[in-house]
Amino acid sequence: MTRGKQEKKRLILNLFEMNTVSHIKHGLWPLPGNNRHRFNEPAYWTELAEILEDGGFTGVFLADVVGAYDTFRGGIATALVEGLQIPSNDPLLVVPIMAQATKHLGFGVTFSTSYEPPFAFARRLSTLDHLTAGRIGWNIVTSYLPNAAENFGLAAEIPHDRRYEIADEFLDVVYKLWEGSWDDDAVLIDRERKVYTDPTKVRRIDHVGEVFRVAGPHLVQPSPQRTPVLFQATGSPAGTEFAGRHAEVVFTGGHSAEDFRRNAAAMTAAAARHGRSREDLRFIVQAGIVVGRTEDEALDKWRLYQEHTSLDGILAHAGFPVDLPAFPRDWTVAAAFGAAGVPLDELPGYVQAEARVGEVLDRLRGQREGRYFVAGTPEVVADEIERWLDEDGVDGINLRQYHSFDTARDFAELVVPELRRRGRILDRPSAPVTLRETLFGRGPRLEPSHAAARYRGGANLDVPVEPLRFGAAV
Repeated sequence: MTRGKQEKKRLILNLFEMNTVSHIKHGLWPLPGNNRHRFNEPAYWTELAEILEDGGFTGVFLADVVGAYDTFRGGIATALVEGLQIPSNDPLLVVPIMAQATKHLGFGVTFSTSYEPPFAFARRLSTLDHLTAGRIGWNIVTSYLPNAAENFGLAAEIPHDRRYEIADEFLDVVYKLWEGSWDDDAVLIDRERKVYTDPTKVRRIDHVGEVFRVAGPHLVQPSPQRTPVLFQATGSPAGTEFAGRHAEVVFTGGHSAEDFRRNAAAMTAAAARHGRSREDLRFIVQAGIVVGRTEDEALDKWRLYQEHTSLDGILAHAGFPVDLPAFPRDWTVAAAFGAAGVPLDELPGYVQAEARVGEVLDRLRGQREGRYFVAGTPEVVADEIERWLDEDGVDGINLRQYHSFDTARDFAELVVPELRRRGRILDRPSAPVTLRETLFGRGPRLEPSHAAARYRGGANLDVPVEPLRFGAAV
């Protein structure tokens, strides 16, 4: 998306979703008209997709976890009561449903590199790239829940930095499959000679690494993008370095513009160390937006959401080690930890030991409503979004949902027309394009400077790449 000198930055507009009841804002699913309990129905996903397609959204970003939140109150009971990311379904499987109902909407799907082998996943993503006509992206995660490790036969979590080292090799494998196993012109579809594929243009990858051994060849013929758009959410030093090598769209943020700029600068510097530039990256933040036709209407909605927000859900999602609501509000957090028999070294870094319980609970209730939050009329919301784009340097947002489908519908009907008037969202192109073309205004393939490009045409398949190392114990 290269911009001329006077051209305004366009907003990347994603809806933040998950194939579950309660994703980010807990306690709101029972509100009148909320459809979140319908997440098992195909119609939920087609209706949502049509709202987003008609409303000018760039895409839908589908989160996922492969374990349950089981720390708070010593088990999963709170998560089950709240519908807090359990029950939850596979995010990849709703993509074809939404793709069938749309022509332009992109899809970012979350998948972990820590517990499943790369060969089968590469096949699933290539299949989705075909079925969506090149509108698929992959949100690369390494998984952080202890229960996730237990679900895949491990006694404990893999150490944080070691997960990124494993992910680095996982990416190397899928790049070889996606970019190197098949030549661009391998598929002939020659009816006269009865030849579908030229066998001289398909090859094994014969990857033998520290973690993975994969022979190949890739089972799927070249898809529109080959490698899907690569998303990543991160902030840690290891994650930042990993993003510098691999990510195209980085989901980051912070409580202030300074936080965001610092994170973006660190990732841009990491990209430069891997031969890439700022133009190879897009930065998106999670944003909370409550819009009404009048200021009073917007504030009434916001009050309703605040009143129904579940503290239990917030604490369970955070994996808080002590049941703070069970203690008097005027107690210190240190006193509550002491009474619960939990050592203070388990206190999360964002909570002060001498803070009052009531103060902490009130702050947690509003924890996500920082710099990237606005409630107001379409004009007020558009003003704030323009500040994020022009002053902070944000490229786009993942729109946090308070109500399904009102959050998306309100934004589509009230804010998108105002942003279009301001030149921040363009009309759809006459012919659909791939997600990478939508995001970057370039071709459907990764840039030659990206690590994956080294394998094009079968080059370098037998040349080891220098792995990322972070010094963590194996």
